[in-house]
Formats: sequence, structure tokens, C-alpha cells
Amino acid sequence: MKKSSLSSHISGHQCSARFSSGQIAFWTLLLILASEILIVGLMCATPPISRDALIYHLAVPKLWLKHGGMYEIGQSFAYSPMNVNLLYLLCLSFGSDILPKFIHHFFGLATGFLIYKYLKDEKMGTNWALLGSLLFLSTPIVSRLSSEAYIDLGLTFFITLAVFAISRWRRCKCSQTKWLTISAVAAGLALGTDYSALISFVFLTLIVIYYYAKDRREPTKAVGYGICFAAIALLLFSPWCIRNYIWTSNPIYPHYNSFFNPHPLPSNPANIQGSGISGFFRQRELAYGESFWEVLAIPIRFFFQGRDNSEQFFAGRLNPILILALPFAFLGKALKRDRNFFLAFSAFFILSVYFVAAKYLRLILPALPPITILCVAGLKNLSEGLSKRHFLSSIVFGSIGIALLANGIYIIKRFHTIKPLPYVLGEETRDEFLSRTLGSYPAIHYINTHLPADARVSFILVGYRVYYIDRPFRIHAGYGMKMVSRMVQASNKKEDFVQSLRSLDSTHLLIRNNLFRKYLQDNFTSEEIKRFLSLTSTYWDPVYQDSNYTVFRIRLEPDSELL
Repeated sequence: MKKSSLSSHISGHQCSARFSSGQIAFWTLLLILASEILIVGLMCATPPISRDALIYHLAVPKLWLKHGGMYEIGQSFAYSPMNVNLLYLLCLSFGSDILPKFIHHFFGLATGFLIYKYLKDEKMGTNWALLGSLLFLSTPIVSRLSSEAYIDLGLTFFITLAVFAISRWRRCKCSQTKWLTISAVAAGLALGTDYSALISFVFLTLIVIYYYAKDRREPTKAVGYGICFAAIALLLFSPWCIRNYIWTSNPIYPHYNSFFNPHPLPSNPANIQGSGISGFFRQRELAYGESFWEVLAIPIRFFFQGRDNSEQFFAGRLNPILILALPFAFLGKALKRDRNFFLAFSAFFILSVYFVAAKYLRLILPALPPITILCVAGLKNLSEGLSKRHFLSSIVFGSIGIALLANGIYIIKRFHTIKPLPYVLGEETRDEFLSRTLGSYPAIHYINTHLPADARVSFILVGYRVYYIDRPFRIHAGYGMKMVSRMVQASNKKEDFVQSLRSLDSTHLLIRNNLFRKYLQDNFTSEEIKRFLSLTSTYWDPVYQDSNYTVFRIRLEPDSELL
């Protein structure tokens, strides 16, 4: 019997030896995939602690429920489209803030299934299709977001469905309009999930026109198809645009507000308008010491230098194999019809994010499914091309193993960081879990359990993570720094200082201690700080304090509370 080639570990053929190794590969990939899903599922089964969930994705639906309906909150992020967040609102209405995490995880799994289905339909084989799904789901940024109540995987699912439906539409020579309709509906649902879907919407509208004109030789009709595609997508997007137009006269507020409102409305500081390309290069140089070429290389650096919780390194991690194997997708015949389409879409999306948005890895997630498919095609081409060179072939499969191992190490480390088992097994209460994982939670828990229901709390240098607070709160401009500055300036006279306290319309303050001290030291003289703190000792009564946060009761008179 001939010795089976190493490529049989992935492809698997009908002869007995190769079938056996193919089966081993199948069950190995399936076991790894099941382990990934289980680990992420356990992390999903804990209360939400991720930043944007507490600021926006759960906080805004909670406020709407408390208010009895949708209303204008005033923070810039609350004007974003909210298709996925409406699902979270439904969960919150039934009393569960854990279910939204599972919904987001489901979107990730659904995207993984789309990748698997596409590769299977393209005759890539079951094992290569499984590998594609596994590579996507185990990529660090994807596995992390899968356990958080964000919207990015929902957006990725809708855009991936739109892209794959265009592929199916073209496969039938642009004759089956059902695939074009599915793509348009998916694109519209993506637009209703996040503004970044406008990138894919523009690209797909143009590609519909291009493909129809190319395949059917009817350019006029091609434009008509493009218009129909755009109309369906925009119709599904329109409710959020109408809401924003009623509130702000800008359908995509806060973006391009200077265009829609030449005399703009007062906007929240969180509304960041771009300062131009040259300003971005200068900003990276000043903030991180990066050269022109380092900044220019960010779209490639995304794949090599990602780091969690680091804005300089894109607040997330990918796996280098995704970009290293991609060029080899163009060596064989696999995916010949779609590979240029997938590459163009991914490049367009990543470069658009690079030029117009914050440089966070999660913002380029919709480009990852096509990139993953091209990566798998490249690995398959390499394995088949090197099948007779056992050493080089072993390097290919070794690289796959190393990539999956690196992804696995990441998710295991994250699992150990969160430590979900004590909570899942009932050995830890909800309050204990949140106190362990959220630095601000003990202070917020005190506010919820000890302050009267009509207490009004002003946040100072605490940020926007307001989901867990159950008392009325206020977040002042500049995270409260401007308000502190006004109080320091008013401390020249006791009457002015008291008036500044009255203007807060609050009964209590929640302050992050280290940032508060640093802000005072960096911006005021020792004499100003001493005078200010002298008055705060009289009019701010500490009722709760830990190493990170302090809750003060405001007293307008030595023994009276602001009512």
C-alpha cells in the first residue's frame, strides 16, 4: 500500500489509508470546535462586564425600558441604529441580561456556519470547510466578542450573508433575483445594526451593477438592478434615519453633522468629527511615537500587532495566518469565480475603516469571513501543491496547528481571567462576581442599595459605564472635568462654590479617586487645590469609599442634604 500523503490529514480520500487519516482530522477539528463553543458558552453564562455593553448596548435599552419607550438620551452613541440592540431590549424586558451574550455568540456561530456552507458548496471538502469555520470562530477578536453583549458579530453575520448571496446570484448568471433580494435584505439589516455597514452597502451596490453589466452585457438594466438593491436596503435602514432626522435633522447623526446642520446642534463631546488624514498621522505620531510608514502600514499591522485593551494596538487580536496564507489562494483553481470579489471587498472594507473610523479591530470584523475563506483556499492550494514534498507539506500543516494552538491559548487565558465557573456552578453570587470583575461595581452597588430612590448622582471621571446603576444619574461634559474646573474656579468665594453645586442638580457624586487627584494636580496650582479641597471637606460628605471610588453626599449647608 502506498504511504498516504500528509495532505490527506485535511482533505481525506476514499482509499482506506487516506480515509482513516481524513476521519481523524475531521473528529479532531470537530472536537476543537466543540471545545471552543463550550468555553465561550460558559463565559456567556455570566453577567455582562464588557465596556460597550455597559455604556451602550445594554444601557440604552435599559433606559428605554425604564422610560417606557424610545426617547432621545443625548449621548452620541444613542443615535446609532439598533437592530441588534432591540433584541437585547427584549431580553431585558424578560429580566435577563445574560441572554444578550448568547444572542451575540449565536451570530458568531451563524457566521461560522455560513463559512462552512460556502466552502462545502465550493467542493472544498468537509475538513477544509470545518477548518474555515474553526479559524474564524477561534480568532481571538471573534472568540472574545462571542462572549460579550456587543453588536459586531450581528453586523458581521448580516454583511457576510449579503456577500455570499451576491456570490450565489452571480453563480446563476444574475438570473435568480431571490439571491439579490436576500443580499439586499441582509445589507439593510446590517445598515440597521451599525453605521459602518454603509461601507459594505456602497461596495455591494456597485458590485451588483458591475457583475450584471459584465455577465449580461446590459449596462442600463444593470443600473436598474443596482438601484433596486439600494432601495431595498435603504428601506430597511430608513426607520433609524427617520428617527434621527426628527431628533437632530441629520439622518445619520452624529456623522457628517456639519453637512446636514451647517449651524450644528450642541453635540456631546463623545461625538468625534474626523480631523483629516494628515491630522490622523500627526495624532498617531504624538500619541504613540509612530512614524509615517508605521501608520501607513496599520492595515497590515492589524494582523500582527493586535493587543487587547490597547488603543495603540487596535484593542484586539487577529492571527497572522489569515494574511500569510491569503496570497496562495490565487495559485490554484479553487474559488476562481469569487476570490477577486472577496479580496476586493475585504480590502475596500479595511481601507475604509482605516481612513474614516477609529482603528479598532472589531470594526473590520465583516472583512474576516472572506479573508478566512481565502486563507483556507491558500492553505489547501499549498498542501496539494506540496503533497509530494513531505517536509514542506508538514510545514503547512504545522502552521495550521500552531495557528489553532495560539487561538486556543488565547481563549483559555481569557477563561482563566474571567473565571466563570464559580458563578455558573452557584458558588459565587451575582454581586460577588461583579465586584470581582468590575472595579466600579462595589460603589454602584452601594448607591443602589443605600441611597434613596430619588437620589441624583453626578459621575466625575467615572466614564459612561452606567448599566448597573439604578438611580438617576448625570454624566457631565468631558467626563466631569469641565464641571470640576468650574468648581475649582468658583472656590474663590464660598457663595460661588455653593452655586456651582446647586447647578449640578444632584444629591450625590461618584468619583474615581486616582483620576480625580491626577486631574487636579495636572491642571491647578497647589494653592487652588488646597482652597478647593477645603470647601469640598465642608460640602462633600463621603458616605462610601474604597481604593478606587468614593461616593459623596452633597451638603449645601453643614448639616443639610441637597433636596
